[in-house]
Amino acid sequence: MDHILVFYGSYRSDRMGIRLAQFIVDGLRERGAAPELIDAKAVGLPMLDRMYKEYPPGEAPPAMEALARKIRAADAFVFVCGEYNWGPQPGLKNLTDHFLEEWFWRPAAIASYSAGRSSGVRSGSTWHAILSEMGMVVISSALAVGPIAQTLDADAKPQGGPGESLRKAFGRFADDLAWWTEAAREQRARKSPPY
Repeated sequence: MDHILVFYGSYRSDRMGIRLAQFIVDGLRERGAAPELIDAKAVGLPMLDRMYKEYPPGEAPPAMEALARKIRAADAFVFVCGEYNWGPQPGLKNLTDHFLEEWFWRPAAIASYSAGRSSGVRSGSTWHAILSEMGMVVISSALAVGPIAQTLDADAKPQGGPGESLRKAFGRFADDLAWWTEAAREQRARKSPPY
C-alpha cells in the first residue's frame, strides 16, 4: 500500500484549494493507497529560521519532529499549490523549506489551482523546479484546476463540466504517481541511494 502525503499550504480564511486537496486524498484512498493530508496551517511551523537538520537530535520543535518522521516514512508526495501573483503560496513553501534530505529519492506530483482560468499553472511550473532541486522526482502528469469554485463543491465533489474534466484527468495523474512510487520503492529496496 502506497503511503502518500498530500501537502496543502493556504493560510487564507476562505480556503478554496482545500477542496482539491480533499478530492485527491479521497481519490487516492479509493484506489487503495493510504493518503494523509498535511495542512501547513494546521502544522503551524514558524517562518524558517532553522531547518530540521540544523537542530541537535531530539531538540526540534515537536510539530517539526513529527512531520520529519512522516516525510521519511512516506512513499510519495502530492503538492496542492495555489498561485499568488504568479508564484507559490508562502505557507506551503515555508513548510517545505524546513526539510531537505527527508524528501530525497521519492516521487512528487503537483496539483495546481486558482480562482480563475489559469488554474495555477505558473505556480505549478515553479514548484516543479523547487521539488526537483529538493531531491524529488516530479512526475510528468499534473492536475490544473480552475476556476476552483466551479470545479469542486464545498464537499470536494466534482461538479459540472470542469468537475468531469478533473475526474477524467485524475486517473492518469494517479496512475503516473503509482508507477513512480512503486519503481522508487523497489529501487530503494534493491540498492541504497548514492547519497
